Amino acid sequence: MVLLFMNLSFAGFSRMVGISMSKFEECNIKEDLKSDLKRMGFVDMTAVQERTIEPALAGRDLIIRSKTGSGKTAAYLVPIINNISLGRKPSALIVLPTRELALQVHGVAEKLGHSSRIRSTVIYGGASMSRQIELLDRGTDIIVGTPGRILDLHERGFLNLSAVKYFVLDEADVMLDMGFIDDIKRMMSLLREDKQTFILSATMPEEIIDMANDFMRDPETIIVGSDEVTVKEIYHYYAISKRNRKLHVLQTYLKTYGPQKTIIFSRTKVGTKMVCDFLLNMGYNAVMINGDMSQSQRERAMYLFRNRADYLVATNVAARGIDIRDVTDIINFDLPDDPKVYVHRVGRTARLGSEGRAFSIVEEGQRDAVYQIEHMARVSLKQIKLQE
Repeated sequence: MVLLFMNLSFAGFSRMVGISMSKFEECNIKEDLKSDLKRMGFVDMTAVQERTIEPALAGRDLIIRSKTGSGKTAAYLVPIINNISLGRKPSALIVLPTRELALQVHGVAEKLGHSSRIRSTVIYGGASMSRQIELLDRGTDIIVGTPGRILDLHERGFLNLSAVKYFVLDEADVMLDMGFIDDIKRMMSLLREDKQTFILSATMPEEIIDMANDFMRDPETIIVGSDEVTVKEIYHYYAISKRNRKLHVLQTYLKTYGPQKTIIFSRTKVGTKMVCDFLLNMGYNAVMINGDMSQSQRERAMYLFRNRADYLVATNVAARGIDIRDVTDIINFDLPDDPKVYVHRVGRTARLGSEGRAFSIVEEGQRDAVYQIEHMARVSLKQIKLQE
């Protein structure tokens, strides 16, 4: 028995005897990486990090079901950066559904790889291809990008994937919704068979499970949380309004409840501009993103929202992949028709165990939609009456 314990890692022994391995300092990783984690303020592990990092360090293929905002980015970046070898060809390929998410993960990879001189390059559509080719020519260790641009650069001969040992498919269910599944399968078929693969998703549709069976080697499945985006930590409110009074209801809610870091969802691109202009005219610090904006405009808006602006007005499509930790409130200026859209919208608050608040402006005649949301998400939406 003593010999058995001697052959276990500290983390393995801890799990056997029921002790939680909750500190990055206790991980069997390089000191350079530990110092970068400490500098970034990463001390205690989240649940998904605690369950993922050791088998990932050991080389296991992993299917990880965990919601956005649970800390899963570090769960795969820490073992990859710890195990990766420096070279001119990329050793790791991380694929995400949107430009915003790719930029966020690239930023984390740069910080975690700083002391060990691990280089990360981000590639995505809507930006200069010549600049991205120039960065690839300089050599890189990690590629973070979106499916279309990755395949485009590979087909043109500018992106060599032959040395990729680590492959990450993050937000897999979102990619499925956005129609990227065929591109992903094609990309995975281009990679070496002995690669280590991570598939991460908030939900696990059948198509993703089938893909895992086709391309992964005896994967271990790690489930953290429920199959749906968790909305239990969020307080849900709504108010009934006539359509022509919705801006007034929004203004009254902001004055009464004083939300802080807030994303406001509008159904249309025209709606985002109308709401954002209204907020600016009322003296609020607001920015917007929608599909009519250029990539540089979107990046500028996201920079302002992270650093200075209090309100981000967005459409559903434009907001896909946004992961900002300190969002306190979600406002549905337009109530979504699909309850699942509501769940994914409000899931952008209450990150990493914090509480959040969601407020919806419900038009007369939309009460049935409120009941559907309550039934599907198993939450209660409390009606509030705002003073006119």
